[in-house]
Amino acid sequence: MEKFEGYMFTALCSTNFLISCLLFSRVTREQREPYMDEIFHVPQAQKYCHGKFNEWDPMITTLPGLYLVSVGVIKPIVWLADLTGQVVCSTAMLRFINLLFNCGNLYVLYLLVCKLHLRDKTKTTSRRVLSALSLSTFPVLYFFNFLYYTDSGSTFFTLFTYLMTLYGCHKASAFLGVCSVLFRQTNIIWVMFCAGTVVATKMDEVWRVEHAKKRDEKSPAYQVPLSYSGAKKASLFVLEFLTSPSHVKAVLLMAWPYAVVGASFLAFVVLNDGIVVGDRTSHEACLNFPQLFYFFSFALFFSLPVSLCYHRALRFLQALRKQPFLFLFVTCVCLLLVWKFTFVHKYLLADNRHFPFYVWNRLFQRHELVRFLLVPAYVFAGWNFLDTFKTHSLFWSLAFLVCLLVATVPQKLLEFRYFIVPYLMYRLHMPLPSFPRLVVEFLLYTAVNAATLYLFISKTFRWPDSTAQQRFMW
Repeated sequence: MEKFEGYMFTALCSTNFLISCLLFSRVTREQREPYMDEIFHVPQAQKYCHGKFNEWDPMITTLPGLYLVSVGVIKPIVWLADLTGQVVCSTAMLRFINLLFNCGNLYVLYLLVCKLHLRDKTKTTSRRVLSALSLSTFPVLYFFNFLYYTDSGSTFFTLFTYLMTLYGCHKASAFLGVCSVLFRQTNIIWVMFCAGTVVATKMDEVWRVEHAKKRDEKSPAYQVPLSYSGAKKASLFVLEFLTSPSHVKAVLLMAWPYAVVGASFLAFVVLNDGIVVGDRTSHEACLNFPQLFYFFSFALFFSLPVSLCYHRALRFLQALRKQPFLFLFVTCVCLLLVWKFTFVHKYLLADNRHFPFYVWNRLFQRHELVRFLLVPAYVFAGWNFLDTFKTHSLFWSLAFLVCLLVATVPQKLLEFRYFIVPYLMYRLHMPLPSFPRLVVEFLLYTAVNAATLYLFISKTFRWPDSTAQQRFMW
């Protein structure tokens, strides 16, 4: 980081932290007691604060990473400041841990932007910094900085894991991957994605060497083209690669830390008889293929300022005209998947405090045909998503898409929080947008954040059978 850029980023971090603290103070004043999932997380963390590590709430589904980090941060502060009484491990103090993760996310996102766009040396400092700031205020992630949820810490360790992978620090990456899994078990998918990028990078290197030997000028030498012809060539190449002892050995020498983490997680699943550690009946896996379509739509909306433009829309129409039967086939497959594999979780229909409840109630339940009428929009959203990856190699793209499928499809519950890491990974790997587009993206995120916090703070309501105030949230 250049000196000026360092000063700019430091000032940005300080400003971001100050504004977040002010918002945190307002949220905490309005909602002092644990809310929603906090009624499980806060008491469990307080038990850990009092050294009761053998007690566990059976309704908690995630591992104790958040509570361990909270105790590790709070206990030294309590000892140094000589704090006593109810303030120790209070709801507010526990929530403040996520504000620290918010700062960490901003810094890690900035480092990822710089690392992933090394070739863009002519890009201005403001574009890199604004891109990181915009992503750190991604609405679904930013909202949970003010509550005691696992999302901020989970995202931090997952992104940190990937950053270490990009720098080639695979042992450190594997260790951070373990930390991310302790926050949320499904993060094992993104640990395996990191391993997949190591394999994809090695395959790309071998491909370029063989390409240079054959001197095939019809395809680019720097990557495997993301096309059908590229897929055919890649199929034979993959077989040769996997049957080459030298190539397999080279991959194992780099990726063995991830293999150890994967094997350890598999042992955990076998011993635990499943992935979740509590409330198993409400968290059963299924083949909910439309979840992928929901994610594509979600990604299209939040990336609209930086992904969609006139030329891309024109390319879609041209592709539609050139390959009508392909798009017709894809549409038919999507219709079949929507028809046969749509699952609706009981929580989605019952809890009117979450925004997905209103999306489902006011859109999908307006008429039984709505879910089918939305398929053309899914096709466009999916095409737009894949079109942004055209600069990446086929091997990297396949690794990402496989992980995306595994991260979304088995989820029965439509929960936007599950889309945070996949979306950030997608957005980070898009070409660095222009400054005006980044400004529009930041303004969009700011507007959504403002609306979300306003609804949470000001628009409270009560259920007929309860005197407790209820609030709207993601």
